[in-house]
Amino acid sequence: MVNDDGTTRAEGHGAVKAERPGTAQAERSGVSTSKAKGRPRGRPRSFDRETALEKALLAFWEHGYEATSVSDLTRVMDIGAPSLYAAFGDKRSLFEEVVQVYGTRYGSFTDRALAEEPTARAAVERMLREAATAYTEPGHPHGCLVVHAAANCSTPEVEQSLRDRRNANIAAFESRIRADVAAGVLPPGTDAAALARHTGAMIQGMSQQARDGASREELEAVAEIAMSIWPRTGTHTG
Repeated sequence: MVNDDGTTRAEGHGAVKAERPGTAQAERSGVSTSKAKGRPRGRPRSFDRETALEKALLAFWEHGYEATSVSDLTRVMDIGAPSLYAAFGDKRSLFEEVVQVYGTRYGSFTDRALAEEPTARAAVERMLREAATAYTEPGHPHGCLVVHAAANCSTPEVEQSLRDRRNANIAAFESRIRADVAAGVLPPGTDAAALARHTGAMIQGMSQQARDGASREELEAVAEIAMSIWPRTGTHTG
């Protein structure tokens, strides 16, 4: 017997079991009923954001901004491009976050020296000595990311951002030197701007030397010579 909706009505022991419309067709076509019902697909694979960010940092540090492509980043971070964009934004946004992390995790010795040492000379001497160590440490690329990432950079916004960071360091050196001149710790005729720029040149030069293979001991010797040109300490007047 046939029901009003077209399915077979069960009658007695030999009756055929009623089927919902479409089920048999789905099975005959090789499509499972679960897929026919629209079962949701698997969720995207999750990843540890901090681990992925560190891998991106090392890639940018090693190769620079321009030479590191999005495909390079997805490969080393072990994520797909959609996950990268969802978690970090575009390549430039990711790089900006990388630079922030680098400054905190690897490049903070400059700020610490300026904040903790009593004089500009002591701060610069400590900073150069610690740069010799930081720039040659095993386990990560040598040199400074903020210096190296700017090499051959053709993205004006990124180039300007890195330049601003380097110039901010030089301005901080000059401010400390001027304070020491005003306090009588350095002679009145000290050229604070030139001495600050000399310090910046030493930091940037040591970064490149480290990438070229200079050892910690060799860079420490360079730092010692750099400090020898500093003016003699003046008479402290208060």
